[in-house]
Amino acid sequence: MGKLLFGWAEISITPDKKISLAGQFAERISEYVEKPLTATALAIQSGNEQAVLCSADIVSVGYSLVDAVRERLKENGKGLDPGKVTISAIHTHTGPNYPRGGQQLKYAGKTMSPKGILSEMLPPGKKYVEKVNVSDNKDIMAGQEMLDFLADRISEVILNAWDNRREGSFVNAFGRAAVGMCRRVTYNDGSAQMWGDTNTATFEAVEGGSDTGIELMYFFGENKELVGVIANLACPAQCVQHRMFISPDFWGEAKMLLRKRFGEKLYLLPLCSAAGDQCPVDLVRWVEPESDVNDPNMKRTDPPKRKADPSMFDIAGMKKAGKRVANEITEVYEEGLDEPISDAEFKHVVCNFKLPLRRTTLTEIKAAEKAIKEYLNEKEGDVDYNDAANLQVYLGILRRAKIQEVMEVVDTEAHIIRLGNTAFATNPFELFLDYGNQIKARSLAEQTFIAQLTNGAEGYLPTEKAEKGGHYSAFISSGQVGHAGGELLVRETLKEINDLFKK
Repeated sequence: MGKLLFGWAEISITPDKKISLAGQFAERISEYVEKPLTATALAIQSGNEQAVLCSADIVSVGYSLVDAVRERLKENGKGLDPGKVTISAIHTHTGPNYPRGGQQLKYAGKTMSPKGILSEMLPPGKKYVEKVNVSDNKDIMAGQEMLDFLADRISEVILNAWDNRREGSFVNAFGRAAVGMCRRVTYNDGSAQMWGDTNTATFEAVEGGSDTGIELMYFFGENKELVGVIANLACPAQCVQHRMFISPDFWGEAKMLLRKRFGEKLYLLPLCSAAGDQCPVDLVRWVEPESDVNDPNMKRTDPPKRKADPSMFDIAGMKKAGKRVANEITEVYEEGLDEPISDAEFKHVVCNFKLPLRRTTLTEIKAAEKAIKEYLNEKEGDVDYNDAANLQVYLGILRRAKIQEVMEVVDTEAHIIRLGNTAFATNPFELFLDYGNQIKARSLAEQTFIAQLTNGAEGYLPTEKAEKGGHYSAFISSGQVGHAGGELLVRETLKEINDLFKK
């Protein structure tokens, strides 16, 4: 153990141009800024050990962005190891699109996107029509320009945090806020749907559980003043996910409220825990959104009026979720914390787990080709995002058929950190909640922070139950790894955590 140094920094990652908004089937262009997007970094050092945790208000952290940031950090001359940096996404759907890359490109060369496969299979005389023009629009920041902008800003905030290292202290704590709920429902024929309609006699159950817990860590400066907070919540920042503005969603609201209480200099570093099957929307008490959700999976026909939270697809719902988070962080602090500590066990291990690629079958490939051709031949007129959504399972199967010929395993970067009695574990997936619960329940750490969507973007990692139920998030097209890989990820993560805590 030794004296701990902590350094904080925040930077705007809000472009000064309109952007293509990420995260939906429908193409969207931002109309205004609801709240600025930021990236926040915390540097930690003790002796020769170090780590930088960075959280960005984006939908995911593609390999292209990780590589670009590390390239900029490579010759920093400050003693910072780029390999000890983690970059996590809050999974806002009102942030920028950028070319995210992936291991498919590394192993298979240029692998077609589902939309690209769809375009190639269109019958003569038909074309794909975007809802709004994002592909050839000089008024928006997109493509390489956006990637360079993000890489420049994120590498800058990481270096700023590293430069700001000072002696300080921390204390871990725990709170509860009802924000995340399971977004998959099951029916009496064994099938499941993300965003499924529950107002039907065939509805049986919400597929999975929820986790209202917030893992918290408070940091104090040399004069014992509160400097920053890490908040780890099992819910993506996905309230206003269909809107046409730039926003960090409920985390932006939470930060605004916390700064009203603790001062404008307070840093908030949000981490999304295992939450691939979670969202802020209550599917049982469905409240019809005021705004158009532009998603064929979310349509309801004359739903009954419910007395419940405001719709979590609207600004009122976003504000409610952010207030719940901020209120709990404040209340835990005001109720009294344990004594902060300034020297503690600090270790950082970087792992490469080799998880099996989820494979498709020859029967599925042939059926997918047939289904796409029949759909397109019967479809009148051109195709758009609705058709891409309807065909996603089949397009994903054809894409996987190409990838699995050249790719055996998914190289999975994971960071395991011990800080005092707490552990941090990262992964690049939208990891279903059950896996996170297994890790937390069996970890030897007093408290375990899990950061999904970190240093990579490998899609959803569903449970076996979800795979059997099917639908979006559990389709083979939804992620690179299936439940066999999920179980291996749990075992390997636990081994690495518990090795750091064995006497």
